[in-house]
Amino acid sequence: MKKFGDLIYSPETTSGEAIAKAESHTPKIDAPDKVSKGETFMVRISVGPHPNTPEHSIREIAIYLYEEGRKFNPILLSRAILTPGIVEPEITLKMKLGKTSIIYAIA
Repeated sequence: MKKFGDLIYSPETTSGEAIAKAESHTPKIDAPDKVSKGETFMVRISVGPHPNTPEHSIREIAIYLYEEGRKFNPILLSRAILTPGIVEPEITLKMKLGKTSIIYAIA
């Protein structure tokens, strides 16, 4: 069985003609490289640049957390449903972690 992170489409795992799509379809996670246990920090997830029309848009962003030592991983932290033409594919979360963790985003 593959690990969750190995199933995520990313610029690092993309090849062939999909490389061009990875630039505009892969979520980008902007977060500190390291934080102290219990420290509050901001995480920004964005997709794009990408069109935002009803015919061609990013309609959902889901954020998952893989926490070291957790019996069941990953856990869903947040899911944003985005309305084309009104909401841009970008969300910000304020987080506080107690253990070493990996944040994943899917759009």
